[in-house]
Parts: sequence; structure tokens; C-alpha cells
Amino acid sequence: MDTLPYPLNPRLPPHCTIVPPYLLVRLAKLDGPRFAQAAAAARQSLLRDSQIRQLRGGGRPFAYSGARTLPTRTPGEFDRTISDAGGQERLPGRRVRAEGQAPGSDPAVNEAYDGLGSTQTLFWSQFGRDSVDGSGLPLDATVHYGKQYDNAFWDGERMVFGDGDGEVFNRFTISLSVIGHELTHGVTQFTANLEYRGQSGALNESISDVFGALVEQHARKQSTAEASWLIGKGLFTDQVEGEALRSMKAPGTAYNDDVLGKDPQPASMAGYVETEDDNGGVHLNSGIPNRAFFLVAESLGGNAWETPGRIWYDTLTGTGLDRRSNFAAFAAATADTAARLYGNSSTAHDAVLQAWATVGVVAASPAPALTQPTLPTPPAPAQPPE
Repeated sequence: MDTLPYPLNPRLPPHCTIVPPYLLVRLAKLDGPRFAQAAAAARQSLLRDSQIRQLRGGGRPFAYSGARTLPTRTPGEFDRTISDAGGQERLPGRRVRAEGQAPGSDPAVNEAYDGLGSTQTLFWSQFGRDSVDGSGLPLDATVHYGKQYDNAFWDGERMVFGDGDGEVFNRFTISLSVIGHELTHGVTQFTANLEYRGQSGALNESISDVFGALVEQHARKQSTAEASWLIGKGLFTDQVEGEALRSMKAPGTAYNDDVLGKDPQPASMAGYVETEDDNGGVHLNSGIPNRAFFLVAESLGGNAWETPGRIWYDTLTGTGLDRRSNFAAFAAATADTAARLYGNSSTAHDAVLQAWATVGVVAASPAPALTQPTLPTPPAPAQPPE
């Protein structure tokens, strides 16, 4: 048996949900019979999320307050367990599928199992990371959490998925980018551990969006040009007009609907939102670094999990960030990483600098001054003979 060299989650991490509270607040205010079920589900989901946030705010310790014993295993080997909460809010629920067992008839169980595998495959095959903690932490998930729970979250040791309300939201296992997003909160928890407030919190959300998108692209073998760059595609039912929760390619365009409202994410610092809600706008302003990553990937072409993904991963797991790093600090760290990996003034380095300038986080590099060419001095005109 191997023992982890650190206590597993000695204090509760922040409650990082995929659906932002401002969207649930809007749904909770819906009046009328058409979306009565969705409104009730949104109110209940907000209440549950608030209770969990208060619990985490108190810093109450996890049950796992000491070292966790793991079976001896081969690095990179899958170790997944899916449990079924059966509509209750007690975790983990009843175990319904363990590693290596065949798929069953419940699509949520199968999607969660496959999504955990796709996420680990990306991190192990591309970055050499053995599970979210880098030391082979088993990947556990619970499905069918709560009644019509409109969210999904990483609780510090497992993924938790609601079933949605059926009117606005489908089941939350339906989107691979959601599974990758939430598990990446675990990676951030064990690395930079970015504080979940303000710009550092928006970076925390953005990093999860980045790797959530990369998990989906890698699993589907999609190039940068082929990918949708949508986070949560498939979550909305056909009763509303919405492509996804967020668009990394064009923040602010993921949905525009009488029920959902308009996607409020800014695409650059010109639209930066100053607010105390949503932990200082973590789900709003994450659109800015999201677009920066997309611009790097678009500039370089090919597969986004290769050069752009490596730059972001090495930045997240390196020493250039602290818990309260802001956008400017993260931009500088990614530029330093690109220069270290690929060379100063390399194509990758220039792409990173240009992306952060485009979204207004750093000043654009001044264009080189135009100089007039030096022309030869014309010969003096010949003097007429005297």
C-alpha cells in the first residue's frame, strides 16, 4: 500500500459550481406555468449552494484529515468509482460502477465514468500528471445528486452531478467539458490553489474552462479550428435559445434568450465587471482570460492541447503564481513560460504576448518606428566651362 505524503484536503475548498449564481437567480424569478419547475429547481439549487458555501466559509475540516492510504498502482492507471445519490443530498451515495466494470443502462453513470477517464487521459498523456493531485488520487463521482439539482461541482474529493430540472437544464453529465472543468478545479486546488475571489477567482474559473475544453477536444480529436470552444454545450434543453454556458471564442455570445437573458461575459478588459456578487465576478470576468487562451490557440493552429495547453499547464503548476495572482501576473507568467519552453520571441511567445494585449490585460507592444531610408547624396551639378 502507498500512502499520500500529505493530508488530503485538511480544509474545505471553495464551492466551485459550473452554473454561475446569476443565471440561477434569473431562473428563480421566472413567473408563470411554462417554467414553473425550472424556477422551483433554481431556487432550491441556490439554497443548497448557499448552504455549502457557508459550510466551506467556516473552514470545517473534511472527514479525511490525515493521510489517505491508496492501493499500490501503476502511475497513470485509472481508478474510477461512480456512486448514485438517488435524488438525496448525502454523499457519496450507493456505489454503482467501479473501475473496469461494464457500462450499464444509466446514461449518467456511463457519462460520468467515461468523462473521468477522458480527463485523466488528457492530463496523463499530454502533461504526465497522475490524477488531479499528481499522485494517483482515485477519481470518484456521484450522480443523481438532489432532486432536479441544477449544477455540478467538485467538493475537494469527488465530482457531484445534478440531473437538471428538465425544462431549462439537462443532466449535467451530458457535457464532457463540464466534467473536465470541474475536475480541473481539483488540479488547481493541488497546485496554484488560486483564491476564489476577484481576478484570482476568475483565473481559477478560466483555467477550468481551458482544460475542460481541452479534455473535450482531445477526446474528440478536434483541432483548434474544428472545436466549438463552448463550455457546457448540450446542457440547455431545446425549450430555450442557448448554445452553452460560455463561449471561449466569443465571450458574451453563448446564449441570448427571454428565459436565460443574455450572456453577460466580457471579452476584454474594456468590459470588466466590478461586482461583489459571484465572489467578485469569477464566472463573469473569466471570459477575458478564456479569450486570451483561444487567441493563442488560434494563432498557433493545430491541436490546442499541445503548445497552448503546455504553456497554461506549466504556468499553473510552476512557481510563478501565488494564491492571489491577478490577470496581469498570470499574463506575465504565461509569457515567461512560453519563452522558457519555446524561446524568447518565438512564435509561441509572440502569440501569448499578442493575445493578452488583444484582451487589454497588457499594453500592446509599440509598432516599430518608421524611418526614412537614407538616400545617397546626389552629385553636385557640373559647372559650365568659363
